[in-house]
Amino acid sequence: MEKIVGVKFKNSCKVYYFAPGNDEYRKGMEVIVETSRGPECGTVVLPLEEVAEDKIVSPLKPVLRIATEKDRETVRRNEEKRSDAMKLAREKAEKCGLVMKIVDCEFAFDGSKVVFYFTADGRVDFRELVKELSSAFRLRIELRQIGIRDEIKLIGGIAPCGRECCCSSCMPDFKKVSIKMAKNQGLSLNPGKISGLCGRLMCCLSYENEYYAEACKNVPKVGAEVDTPEGRAHVVSVNMLKMEVKVRIEQKDAVTYRDFPADKIKFRRGGAPAAPTKEEELAEAELKKLID
Repeated sequence: MEKIVGVKFKNSCKVYYFAPGNDEYRKGMEVIVETSRGPECGTVVLPLEEVAEDKIVSPLKPVLRIATEKDRETVRRNEEKRSDAMKLAREKAEKCGLVMKIVDCEFAFDGSKVVFYFTADGRVDFRELVKELSSAFRLRIELRQIGIRDEIKLIGGIAPCGRECCCSSCMPDFKKVSIKMAKNQGLSLNPGKISGLCGRLMCCLSYENEYYAEACKNVPKVGAEVDTPEGRAHVVSVNMLKMEVKVRIEQKDAVTYRDFPADKIKFRRGGAPAAPTKEEELAEAELKKLID
């Protein structure tokens, strides 16, 4: 087991492990740590814990010290410069004729460089922009192109569910999402209903996918022909939370709709689903564009 201090950084919900120093740490305390990018200021979320060695990447970078008032003032000054720096970078990018969107910027804690994050549809030759910014800031300049998911992770926002976006609040890493996940959960294939602020499929589709993927094996597909306690029927809808199946039973001139527990229905497992309608085919084609 290895002793660690867990630290989070600004605009990140991922916890990074560092080797503790001789100080006593408390949750919420600001500390200065050594990173691959140089010293950074972070917040302690795990004061002092032991974790298995296979959970860490050795050697651990150290916690340099507990943040002083001078350190906190440096962080405040760097934060105050962000707005003007981004405004200037956007003006310079427009002057250079570059089609790009400056999303965020970050001043290194030690004042050695400025990192600008941007999105663009394709590759961007920003060499001239780097020269312009270097001349303006008198610092080393880095430009990093990020994807649209990373943009939302950086700036945050309120998702369609009314809560803060998962990627910026509680999800350390992006999870793979697919159209099949939406189908498994019986969700509408309307892109407007299952895409997030980034315009891609919502990350939360993956949260309960394991349950729905297993539940799908124990229920018939919509449109399938099944045997019920009341005779032959066709599946109209499936409720995988209640494990109930709504069917349409046609008897002579009467049509009846009934709900049955899934375990009372006999069906051919793995049978082919009903052929998709034209609208469903168009919706699926549109959804494929939402996958990175």
